[in-house]
Amino acid sequence: MNLNKSAKIYIAGHRGMVGSAILKKLKSEGYHNLLFKTSKELDLIDQVTTHEFFEQEKPAYVFLAAAMVGGILANNAYRADFIYKNIMIQSNVIHAAYQNGVKKLLFLGSSCIYPKLAPQPLKEEYLLTGELEPTNEPYAIAKIAGIKMCDAFRAQYGANFISVMPTNLYGSNDNYDLHNSHVLPALIRKFHTAKRDKHPSVTIWGTGTPRREFLHSDDLADACCFLMEHYNEQGLINIGVGEDISILELAELIQEIIGYEGIIEHDFSKPDGTPRKLMDVQKLTDLGWKAKISLRKGIQQVYQELLDKKIVTDW
Repeated sequence: MNLNKSAKIYIAGHRGMVGSAILKKLKSEGYHNLLFKTSKELDLIDQVTTHEFFEQEKPAYVFLAAAMVGGILANNAYRADFIYKNIMIQSNVIHAAYQNGVKKLLFLGSSCIYPKLAPQPLKEEYLLTGELEPTNEPYAIAKIAGIKMCDAFRAQYGANFISVMPTNLYGSNDNYDLHNSHVLPALIRKFHTAKRDKHPSVTIWGTGTPRREFLHSDDLADACCFLMEHYNEQGLINIGVGEDISILELAELIQEIIGYEGIIEHDFSKPDGTPRKLMDVQKLTDLGWKAKISLRKGIQQVYQELLDKKIVTDW
């Protein structure tokens, strides 16, 4: 980003994987007038306190990374929470940003906004062309509402609010809870504990054939800062690496990195989920940005960080 280094920038959700990566990126580039509050300090679900915060602080730029997130289990179990909390957070922040003259806002969505059986790779224009994956429909609908809200404020008021759709993410400050984490961190935890406890096998869900794309959160932060500088359009823009891997191949890669020598088994009673989710990133590539961190290097970095910080000792 080439904004004034003293510009007041608010990172909503700075403790999460995405928000913390954006905060780290901004600090590394010399931005020093950064706003961030924990959810206890500022409840973005509450409209009054959110508006009071914006009226008092008057940020010039906003990265809206605050959200309630989780994997298949959490999305399916807490459907009401996922739609209510996410709609409230983004609605309050977007509206307060407009009312208080924010110059530019970047809203982070999710690749689950696309129809379950959309053609691959997923192009931005496939939004709202088919039915969503049922397990995370409430979360997806909330994110779609955020995209349309940014577009509506742009159309009616000329607000420069943009929406970005990252693919599956991993990185620092990820969630490793086996009940509500995503597949990559869950596999890291499974293989680490299996190696430590000398288990003969690790079980993965389903057939292992679904294909997924994975982007390191540091690459996402770099892309978000790039787009905050260079992208000013309605609609949405995908952020990804443009290539995918099967869940079984991912498991085998993590197994190799961790050094686990047992076997991989399948629980065929568990769902596979969407067959494939690969982003078409041509729009972003044409602007001049590409991901830099390979999946192998990224997982190695993440695992080493878990060891160094002794996070694995709590598993």
